[in-house]
Amino acid sequence: MASELEDLFESQLRTNGLTDFVKEFKAIPGRKFRFDFAFLKKKLLIEIQGGIWVRGKHGRGSGIYRDHEKLNLAAKHGWYVLQFDTKAISNKTAIAITKEILEKE
Repeated sequence: MASELEDLFESQLRTNGLTDFVKEFKAIPGRKFRFDFAFLKKKLLIEIQGGIWVRGKHGRGSGIYRDHEKLNLAAKHGWYVLQFDTKAISNKTAIAITKEILEKE
């Protein structure tokens, strides 16, 4: 289930003509890990980290450990991973970085 922050980022992607993505993508064979957005042609995964200041799963030891495992496995399988928080999405840094990477040859 998408969060409001993921919905806002998706809206920014679509507004910028970046529509070639898959949501909730399982990039790691044999694992249940899902990534919020995946641009398959560029091997780019995007994670939206919304609960870092409210003791959400990304702000506690067990969640951080799991995130490290997930991101390291993605890199091992040849994926490039971006992580964005509320501030980066709100001030449009996230969409600017994503757009710049996707538009590179």
